[in-house]
Order: sequence, then structure tokens, then C-alpha cells
Amino acid sequence: MSDSLVEDIRVRADILEIVGEHVQLRRSGKSYRGPCPLHGGDGPNFAVDPQRQIFKCFVCGEGGDVFGFLMKHLGFEFPDAVRHVGARVGIEVPERDEHREDPYAPLRGVLAFAAEWYRDRLREPSGEGARNYLRGRGLSEEEALDFGIGYADDEWRALRTAATRHGIEERTLLELGLLATSEKAEEPYDRFRGRLMFTIHDLRDRPIGFGGRILDARSDAPKYINSPESPVFHKGEELYALNRARHAIRREDHAAIAEGFTDVIALHRAGLEFAVAGLGTSFTAAQARRLVRYSQRAYLLYDSDSAGLRATFRTGDILLAAGVHPMVVSLPSGEDPDSLIRKEGPAAIRHLMDDAVDLLERKLQILHREGYLDRVEGRRRAVDGLLSTLRAVADPALRDIYVDRAVEGLGIRRETLVHEIVRSGGPGATRRPPARTARTPDDHPRVESRIEREFLLLLVRDPALARRALRVGLSSDHLRDPPAREIFEIFSRAVDEGEDTVDWSSASPAARERRAELQAVDEEIRDPGQVFEAAARRLLYRGHRERLEEINRELQLADTEQQRRLLSEKQELAQELRAAGEAATFMPRPGQGRPGSAGRQGAASAGFTG
Repeated sequence: MSDSLVEDIRVRADILEIVGEHVQLRRSGKSYRGPCPLHGGDGPNFAVDPQRQIFKCFVCGEGGDVFGFLMKHLGFEFPDAVRHVGARVGIEVPERDEHREDPYAPLRGVLAFAAEWYRDRLREPSGEGARNYLRGRGLSEEEALDFGIGYADDEWRALRTAATRHGIEERTLLELGLLATSEKAEEPYDRFRGRLMFTIHDLRDRPIGFGGRILDARSDAPKYINSPESPVFHKGEELYALNRARHAIRREDHAAIAEGFTDVIALHRAGLEFAVAGLGTSFTAAQARRLVRYSQRAYLLYDSDSAGLRATFRTGDILLAAGVHPMVVSLPSGEDPDSLIRKEGPAAIRHLMDDAVDLLERKLQILHREGYLDRVEGRRRAVDGLLSTLRAVADPALRDIYVDRAVEGLGIRRETLVHEIVRSGGPGATRRPPARTARTPDDHPRVESRIEREFLLLLVRDPALARRALRVGLSSDHLRDPPAREIFEIFSRAVDEGEDTVDWSSASPAARERRAELQAVDEEIRDPGQVFEAAARRLLYRGHRERLEEINRELQLADTEQQRRLLSEKQELAQELRAAGEAATFMPRPGQGRPGSAGRQGAASAGFTG
């Protein structure tokens, strides 16, 4: 949709009328006041200015135009908000142009066939066991079908036979992981057999993969298996039920992360529609980056046993590194969200979420409970146990709060803890630039600016390059200039939601100006794809080189033991850069690489790492 169309709808809309349907407003001077629906306030702190066509809450700070209100309050995407308002003022907004052909359309068609076939099997006599299992969990057949649940017959080639009758080629089924092969079998066979099937959707509600739970408790097969990687399914990037949860996450301004499919479904049925889950593997940085586009707060609802705690703390650190603030929900021993809701009802989960504690606070609670803070050796291990979280946090203000709280909880000097954090390196060192005061005008800031400009110039010329940047692990955090970060985030959002066109309507004036400047550049760049990848790698590994400079400074003041550790870390960083084909200085050189981590030092206490 064009900017002029959006502006025409905005001008014709009556924000007072639309907001007034959701908030009880009373006139107060030139504006109208009422309780804020965004943070649930009671006082008249929410103001609507009908002349300027804007709203503002003076408590939570939220504000914007009529589209922004619908997005924040109802969880609409921007195009949906525009269409909603357009319908109110009598302006029809055309659907997105679908001229570009989807190269994976045939694969998506096969996945849609498989999803429908599994759902049909759930209704058949052979699916009686699966239906009984669902009823035992309080889930009706209608609800199961609504969530895309089906059943895979306990037969070796049932799906293969059905697909062949519909003209689907065997090689396509193999490419999507619906069939598997074995040296013991003469022909390919169904990967999913005798399993309850959970359909995994993308943000456009299209099936992209499956998760299968074995129903025979006596079977020695894995309890859960997921579809393998395919051209349309990347397990480390997807979140189960995000297609259903994203609007609620935006509306509530927080997500809930559970461990499994049934937990997520139980939470949604209980009215907690902001719940998502990973896909059978450890939570990844890519999943965290996807989540942060909808909220910067998440509740972790993992099991409370030792394995669940390790997963909680590992996921929490990954979320902190992506800019998401994790809160830990302590479930009763032996319970998961699904079992607890069935036993005690939805209110039990809501009470536990109200009592959730910050990730660092939860670690300190466990350290205190286990007696680590009662003896010298334990305190030393406690420091190591907190380092991963203190290094991970991306928000500078939160990092400072965490350091103060850790100093208070551990009973050590702040200078000592800060030195430990700096010395241990890790993810925080790769993101956080060292102080610039010691740099000369001819030092690398000038090269940084050139690299970011080159990166953005090529991205603006060819938005499809954003997918390549995201694949190697680049995020907006790797860019230092605020307009540059915003521009890359806008491109990333378009890739994430499968949009062919990029929506600039919500961009800031600074980002719009920077984009216009780049569009006006007419310089020729040879081999733009190669240049773009080199620039992306330079940005990705910039933190490694900055950490090397920091180590060189610390070596001048370190004692013998500190020097040994710093030199070991320096060697690891240099090896990672060499393996990636990257230079260890800020002079630009061509290379090819992959993401790496700098000098990770494990934590030993209370199972905080694993």
C-alpha cells in the first residue's frame, strides 16, 4: 500500500471515535482523558487529542496515531490496522500484490496435503487411540483439529501410498522429511508412524513441518520427533504457535515460552494466547531475535527439575542477549503447564506468573538455597554461575542493575565482579564496544561507518539480501548507528513475515532520511553479492576484534594467572577469526566465515550451564 493511501486513511479517520470504542473518555480541555487500556491503569492518564489525531499515556509512555493504537491494543499488524480503519472511512485497501511466484509453492502444496491427511486419519477408526489420548488431556476432537493436530497411522507406508495416488513424487516427500530411508529397508517408508501429529505453521498460517508424539508407551522410539530441515522449514528459527500467538504477544507486551506442543495448546485454551515453544532442541538466538520483534519480555514456564532449570537459564541468557527480559515461573515439582491447568485450572498458571522472578534473582535464590553463599569455595563457584547471565544481557541499563544486584547477593566488590565479567569475554564482549576514548581519529570508527554504509546501500538496492544476512546470524544489534539499526530491522521484519514488499510507514524520520540518501547514491559496486557478504561478516565479527584490543590493554595490568587466561582467550579469538578468514585488526580484508563465540568460560554452579 502506498504512503499516500495510508495518509489519506489517517486524515479521514476519527481517532476519538475509534479509541472511544475501547476506552471510556471524558473531555478535558482540548483533549479527552480516560484510563489507559495498554497498561491497565485506573486514573485518567490516557489522552486522545482529536485535533492532532494522536493518543498518549503519561504513565506507560505509549503513544501514536490511530493505527498505532490498534496495533498496541488489539495486536494488529500494520497492514491490518490500515485496512480496519480504511473500512471505517470507506476506503478500500487492496490486498498485497502476489505477482512474485513462490519457488517453494509445490513443496507447500505437499505439506498442506500431508497436514490434511493426518487430520483426516484422526477422525478414522485407526485414530481412536489418539482421540482417547487427547480426551485424557481434556482436548476435544474439534479443538484438536483447530490446532492442526492429526494422527499418523502405525503403518510403514500409509502416507506414501496416499501421496502416490495424488500424484506426489517420492523425491518431494523425501525432501520434506515425510519419508525416510534406511540401509535395512529396500524402499522409503513413512517417517511418522503411530504418532500424534502437531502441524507447525509459518506466520502466514502455512504448514512448514510436523512434530510427532509416540502414543505407544511401550515403544523404545523417541517420544517426540520433528520434521528435518527442508527448504521451507528451519527448526532453529521457528517457534511453535507464533502464528497464533503474535497478536496476543503484542497486545499483552509479553510472551510465555513453554517446552512442548501440548503445554502451548493448554496455555492457549486457558486464555494465555501469548504462549509459544521451541521445536525439540535448545532455544536459539534466531528464535530469540524473532520473538523480540513482538515483545521485550518473556515468561519461562519450563519444568522445575534440574534439567528444566538448566534449560531455563540457558534460554534466559539467550533471550537477554537478544534484548528480551526473561522472568522465571516456578512450577510445582513434577508439574508442567498442561498438567497444572488440568488439575487446578487456568488461575493457577496466572498466579504463578504473577509471582515470577527475574532470571538473575532466580539464580541467586538457588545459590542461597543450595548453600553456595555460605562458604568461600561456594562463593567462587557462585561468581562463575552468574557470569553467563551478566555477560549475556544486552540492555546497558539492565546490565548495570544486574551487576549491582549480583554484588549485593554475592558479597564481593563491584570492581572485582566487573573485572571478572570483562576478563571472561563471551557473548557480551562480542556485542559491547569498548570505550572509544583511547582511539585516535584515524582508528577504526571511520572504517565501521564505511562498512555499515556499504551494507545498507546494497540492502536498500536489493531487499532480498536481508535473508542472507539473517542466515549468518547478523541482527540489528550488530549495527551501531540508530537509523541503520531501524532500517535493517524493517527489512528483517519483512523477511520474517514472508512479505514481498517492505512497509516503511512506521519508520522514523531519521530512518526515512537515511533510506532516501542511500537511494540517491548512484555509485557502481562490482559483485554486490560478494561485497554484501563481506560487509556482513565484518559487522558480525567486529566484536571479536574489539575484544582482542581490550585484552591487549588488560594484559598490561594483569598478574601472571590473569595473563595466562587472557592470552588463552586471545588465542581462541584469533583462531576463530582465522577459521572465518577474517583479519584480527580493523583493516578491511575479504573473507568468508561463520558466527562464533569469544572465549566462553563455563559456569559450574547449580547446573546453570549445560
